[in-house]
Amino acid sequence: MRSFFLSGLAALVTATLTYSQPKPSPRQLAWQPLETTAFLHFTVNTYTDKEWGDGTESPSIFNPTKLDARQWIKSLKDAGFKMAIITAKHHDGFCLWPSKMTEHSVKNSPWKNGKGDVVKEVADACREFGLKFGVYLSPWDRHEPRYGTASYNDYYKSQLRELLTNYGPISEVWFDGAKGENAKDMTYDFEGYWALVRELQPGAVMFSDAGPDVRWVGNEAGNAGETCWSTINTEGLAPGKADSKYLNRGDATGKQWVPAETDVSIRPGWFYHAAEDAKVRSGKNLVNLYYQSVGRNSLLLLNVPPNREGLFSEPDIASLKEFRSILDETFKNNLVTRQPKLTDKQLATFTTLSANQPLTLDLGTEQSFDRISIQENIANGQHVASGRVEYWDGAGWKTIQTFTTVGYKRLLRFPDVKSSRIRLTMTNANGPVQLAELGVYKASGREE
Repeated sequence: MRSFFLSGLAALVTATLTYSQPKPSPRQLAWQPLETTAFLHFTVNTYTDKEWGDGTESPSIFNPTKLDARQWIKSLKDAGFKMAIITAKHHDGFCLWPSKMTEHSVKNSPWKNGKGDVVKEVADACREFGLKFGVYLSPWDRHEPRYGTASYNDYYKSQLRELLTNYGPISEVWFDGAKGENAKDMTYDFEGYWALVRELQPGAVMFSDAGPDVRWVGNEAGNAGETCWSTINTEGLAPGKADSKYLNRGDATGKQWVPAETDVSIRPGWFYHAAEDAKVRSGKNLVNLYYQSVGRNSLLLLNVPPNREGLFSEPDIASLKEFRSILDETFKNNLVTRQPKLTDKQLATFTTLSANQPLTLDLGTEQSFDRISIQENIANGQHVASGRVEYWDGAGWKTIQTFTTVGYKRLLRFPDVKSSRIRLTMTNANGPVQLAELGVYKASGREE
């Protein structure tokens, strides 16, 4: 009898471990609250007006005579961005640092007489202004003759090692799975690449289509899924091989914690093109992207490409300023004032709710509001599958909006409501919900 009990207990413990909710690693937990980060697409394409270079471009065309990485990073800092990721090498193979592995780099350009290093200037500026620093190193290389052979993986790892050891702390390494249809057949050693990052920059998250740390959101339009789980099943997925719809919504039963990153450009293209100066997204448009990414349990990675002089263009800077000022106006005043655990901006302090256990909040007096922010303590996983917010109209409860997943953050937008009380109910959850933050706001008049 005793042995049966013990074996049954062992089976229960095994089942509990097998089906336990995935949770973020410390590096993932530090990454998610960054909310808004920036991409810096810059290379020979900036001078050829191309999006994908073919690898035949001469280093002599790269000459950003007024390059000022401090201008880039200060503009991002002022707009509330927390990290900048530079395209150290794009598909054309041209390196923005003086790599010892190739002559196809800034060391053979006229910029600073071949003595310049864009990667270093960006890394230094990030440290000066308090932003985290990341690098993008394209596996697809249209210039390097070794591409398509086994020795290319060694070449790539050598370049990766240069970036990971010469520029201080790196917080994100971006691995792009893009490859042209006519590209040489090449099997990338992603496991080897990732192991090198873990060895040399253990605090860095790594992005590819399906992780290992951060996944693609499935589009470049700035839209995370209305339902967006941080969990997926990575089996069968690889860089360049993934179902975009699956990545967009995640998987409620996923076994791996791989949150979504929403990459989108401030311009129609990813590199600077003068013809697009009048097509820069407005600040209001960027605010909408914020709601559709950060407000759906993702992170917004906004590309802002430097121009041919090596500067952010004025339309881009103006848009970034408007973006931040609108968000500041909207979220400066939380109308929830009597719930210290839910308004201290700390995920580690929370109120635990069960499914269908309503939480009523008194706003003190009748208030006008049209935005609500909800956050879970994701250190303990993601549990909310659906919920509802209501307001008291003096005679009964009326629904404001229903929603699906929450995760790190869910932002709700709705027509103006006036009330002194709201009620929040998680109508479906896969375990006890640790409600960490709750905000009620009146949007800036410039959002509309």
